[in-house]
Amino acid sequence: MVSEKKIRVVAQLIEKMKQYPILGVVNMENLPAPQLQVMRRSLRGKIELVMARRRVLQRAIEASTNGAKELIPFLGGMPALLFTKENPFSLYKTVQKNKSSAPAKPGQTSPQDIIIPAGPTPFAPGPVISEFSSVGIKTGVENGKVAIKQDSLICKKGEVINQKVSEVLKRLGIQPMEIGLNIVAVIEKGVVFKAEQLFIDEDVFNAKLMDAISSARNLAVDIAYPAQDVIEFLVQTAFREAKAVALEAGVVSKDTINEMLGKSEREAQAILQAVEDKA
Repeated sequence: MVSEKKIRVVAQLIEKMKQYPILGVVNMENLPAPQLQVMRRSLRGKIELVMARRRVLQRAIEASTNGAKELIPFLGGMPALLFTKENPFSLYKTVQKNKSSAPAKPGQTSPQDIIIPAGPTPFAPGPVISEFSSVGIKTGVENGKVAIKQDSLICKKGEVINQKVSEVLKRLGIQPMEIGLNIVAVIEKGVVFKAEQLFIDEDVFNAKLMDAISSARNLAVDIAYPAQDVIEFLVQTAFREAKAVALEAGVVSKDTINEMLGKSEREAQAILQAVEDKA
């Protein structure tokens, strides 16, 4: 028999799905309680986070009428539901900004390829060389210190971090883990966005945007399309071309008279010079 508490939570979740246009699934796995409280405070007013058992969340989603059922496959790990009125991309950016780095513990899943860069270390030769070697790091001795010879991939994205890798990372002061809310997927108006689709490299995006603007402007100029951003350039181009035609045809106007007089003077000087040379 389903408890009254679970029924009440399901009803509350269904009501929130009606109130908020955007629903997301987050994975709370490996998120310590103190950091969770800090994040709740920092995101207050922007998102509402509801934690419950996976089965309870699934029942609420199944009972919803806004197409949220598409999120059921994403209820993995330690799921929670996130409610907001922010657009999905802004939401993802906000959540990412509130993450912090943390050391890697044995048994955790690597969120990225962990690469140890080549270069010197502060360690004197000794047992550290065998420690590094045990995880695939090639070393040598330079100026009396252990040096890493080449960039070394010691754990791939999605792999479980073992004890040796964890110890080496700790010794090197590398913190590859991120503490924070992990958005798995978000749905808006029936469209599901996975986490990887929500990440936007702003530098790359801005570069592509500027390139698109430049290409569009060049196209508008080439086809003489009178858009607001190119009309002044088109008028200037038309003026130069009309003036060139007028000069070629010998049409006298206030815009051509000075250049025509100058051309005539140069031609007269050239004739005079030629006569003097013959004399």
